[in-house]
Amino acid sequence: MTAAHAGAGRPGPGELVADLILSLDGCAAGEGWPGWWGLQSQEYLDWLDAQPESLTLLGATTYRLMSEMARRAGTLDISAEEKESFAQMAQAPKIVFSSTLAEPLDWPHTTLVATDAVEAVRELKRTATLPLVLTGSLRLGQSLMKAGLVDRFRVVLFPVITGRTGLERIWEQFEDYSLELLAARTFAGGLQLLEYAPTHLEQPPGTGWDRTAADGA
Repeated sequence: MTAAHAGAGRPGPGELVADLILSLDGCAAGEGWPGWWGLQSQEYLDWLDAQPESLTLLGATTYRLMSEMARRAGTLDISAEEKESFAQMAQAPKIVFSSTLAEPLDWPHTTLVATDAVEAVRELKRTATLPLVLTGSLRLGQSLMKAGLVDRFRVVLFPVITGRTGLERIWEQFEDYSLELLAARTFAGGLQLLEYAPTHLEQPPGTGWDRTAADGA
């Protein structure tokens, strides 16, 4: 059984969505765990398939990781759904922002942008005919969120805690943001989708309680 919160609908052309898929404790992967932690439900996979065509944005590190996994997908011990996901991504239009990569790029349908990413994405938001989806790419995402260019910050939480085996702990790398809830949904199997409009905070709002003094008391 699923539940949904009335949301903002599908993203439109030039709208930027930052996507993260995480365990409940904020890890993007876990040592010894399969993709999607082995917990992807058919309802979630159907939702992924129903997403509109988009232009994928990647940073260099995420590009290297995902393109290598896509290249080796046929020989890796991963699910059929993951292999299909990599095959679909190979055919999708992608942009990688990097000053270290060089053309020609190995992953099909990928364009390299070596100029300032923030200004390039600002122009893409003005001219793109597809929604823009940032996949992983935390440093790039941080720059775009801080510049106010991310329209939707979308997180799918999987019902698992990868405490000792967790990799790529996400939240420790973020600055402070306020989040306005745009949509929420529960998929079969307990997966939670949360979609927010983020606003960067230069500093926390503060309280009258001096925690440093209290800790030293």
